[in-house]
Amino acid sequence: MDLVLLFFIFVLAAFLGLELIAKVPSQLHTPLMSGSNAISGITIVGAIVATGANLNGTVGMILGFLALVLATINVVGGYLVTDRMLQMFKKKDK
Repeated sequence: MDLVLLFFIFVLAAFLGLELIAKVPSQLHTPLMSGSNAISGITIVGAIVATGANLNGTVGMILGFLALVLATINVVGGYLVTDRMLQMFKKKDK
């Protein structure tokens, strides 16, 4: 029963996220990317705690490490994309 509920929440969150992102105007993508990076930073802290707690043995440690790697890639990539987008708005030197 718990697995079905978790799967339902996952599908609902994925659908809601897709709908929200599709309706965002392009001018708001940079501020939303910064907010997303902040949320991923929180995910990194949670992944470190999950990896270090070692509550579920080896499986928990592997999943925590995988979450840590994926969240770190997301944060770094998000900052690189945000920086590149902000470079487009800087004045060009002659």
